[in-house]
Amino acid sequence: MSYDDGGKPRLRALVVTGGHPFDAPAFFDVFDSNPDVEWEHTSHPQAQERLCNVAPGEFDALVFYDMPGVGLRRGDTPEPSPPPPTLEESLTSLFDLGQGAVFLHHAIASWPAWEEYAHWVGGRFFYQPGRLDGATWPDSGYAFDVAQHLVGVAAGHPVLEGLEDGFDITDECYLAAVLEDDVVPLLRSDARFECDRFFSAAAAVAGRLDSRDGWTHPPGSNLVAWAKRARRSPVVYVQPGDGPCAYANPSWRRLVANALRWVASPQARQWAQTGPGA
Repeated sequence: MSYDDGGKPRLRALVVTGGHPFDAPAFFDVFDSNPDVEWEHTSHPQAQERLCNVAPGEFDALVFYDMPGVGLRRGDTPEPSPPPPTLEESLTSLFDLGQGAVFLHHAIASWPAWEEYAHWVGGRFFYQPGRLDGATWPDSGYAFDVAQHLVGVAAGHPVLEGLEDGFDITDECYLAAVLEDDVVPLLRSDARFECDRFFSAAAAVAGRLDSRDGWTHPPGSNLVAWAKRARRSPVVYVQPGDGPCAYANPSWRRLVANALRWVASPQARQWAQTGPGA
C-alpha cells in the first residue's frame, strides 16, 4: 500500500473501461488528480481476463465505466451476449466477499443478457426493448447537454459530504429503468424525465440520431445517484458522467471521490453484509 504526503493510505482502485467511446485523457485526470487514489486501468476485452484474476482484497474499489456485452454496431440491431462463465463466477465471488464498486454513467447498460447485473447496478439502460424483473421495457432514452440541478436526498450520507447544497451540472440524462425500491436514493435531478424530452436509443443505433418517431417510454425516475447492496458488497451508481464537461465539474469529482472512499470503507462493507443483498 502506498501513502500520501500526510501518511494517509491511498485507496487502490481498478478502473474498467471499454465498449463505449469517451475522452480518455479528461476522464483519467479525475483519478490522476486525486491524491487519495492509486489506480490501475484495464479495458475490454482484456478487462475480462483481468477481472477474472482480481484477488480478494487486491483493490479497495472497482470502478466500472464500461459497457460490455451490448453488441452495438451502427445500423444493426444490437446483439447482446452473456458474460463468459468464468467472468460471471469471478465477479459473483468478489461481490459475495464485499468488494466495493462504483458504476458510472453508461455502465448501467452493461451485460443486458445478465439480469442479475442490473440488480447489482440498480437499473438498466436498454438499447433495444427488453425485460427486467418480469416487466417489458421499451428501449431507453437519452438527452445530451441537459442543464440540471442535483439535490441530495440522503442527509448525512458520506457520499454526499461537501455536497449538502446540491450542485449544477450540464450532462447527458437517461430515461431508463431504475429499481428505486432496491436502492438508497442519494441525488435527484430537477430535469423532467418524460419521453418528449428524450430520444430513442434504438433509433440512434439504427442511424437515426435524435429521433423519437414512433417511440414512447413511460415517465422515468429523476434519481441520478444511489447506493445499494450488491450481494454482500456496497455499491454506488452515478448517472452523470458523459464527457469532459462533467469530468471537469468539481462537485462531480467530489461525488466520485466520496463514492470511492465510502464503498472502500469498513462501515460500508458492514452495512452491505447486514442487510438483504441484490
